Amino acid sequence: MQTSVAMTDIGRRRKVNQDYVYASDQPVGNLPNLYVVADGMGGHRAGDLASSYGVQKFVEAVRRCTDVRPALILQKAIRYANYRLYEKSCEREDYYGMGTTLVALCVCGYEALAVNIGDSRLYEVTPDGIRQISQDHSLVAELVRKGELSPQEARRHPDKNIITRALGIQEEAEIDLFPFHADRGNRYLLCSDGLSNMVEDTELCRLIQKDQPLQDIGGRLILEANRNGGTDNIAVVLVEIG
Repeated sequence: MQTSVAMTDIGRRRKVNQDYVYASDQPVGNLPNLYVVADGMGGHRAGDLASSYGVQKFVEAVRRCTDVRPALILQKAIRYANYRLYEKSCEREDYYGMGTTLVALCVCGYEALAVNIGDSRLYEVTPDGIRQISQDHSLVAELVRKGELSPQEARRHPDKNIITRALGIQEEAEIDLFPFHADRGNRYLLCSDGLSNMVEDTELCRLIQKDQPLQDIGGRLILEANRNGGTDNIAVVLVEIG
């Protein structure tokens, strides 16, 4: 059985919170659980609408899906959410171009599956350390993968917030699926770049490894992001495998 906590914070510089979180330890449709982080983009009205609407349509599609295979459920749900969000962006001029990142996790026993579009992240934290499971869809991440930038240079790059994929910006969404093994005692962090840009992976690992309730750890992660500048909204979902 999983336990989880989900929270967002507006940060220290923004006037609107465009991050959105969802967490259910109980079944959602034919999935045994579901955890989601989204980070909206667009004007100050469109960004928060994009993340909330995108996640709501994603969860709605998961609930309604009659398939029993988690990979197909997540794929169908994200495609449905993408199309509905794209439709919404065409309704009004001030919605034009809005979109959102989305990273989601489902744990089925000791097997887990993540789906990702954009640069919100999924991390796995074990007693041995931390690893990023998702892959960023961003300009600097592609340069790192090509060997043209180091990870350290990418963190300071002026274009680090330019993403190459997002939900809702076109009729079809290109997504990544990540199946992996989830051991008992592991902790998983889903977060927006408002956390990962502000707190180094080694510090994320140190804080999440602490023998403390998830609620306290989540609060400390947000505190550290704000202490380091809080230049963006912060979204945190923490999941522990029981």
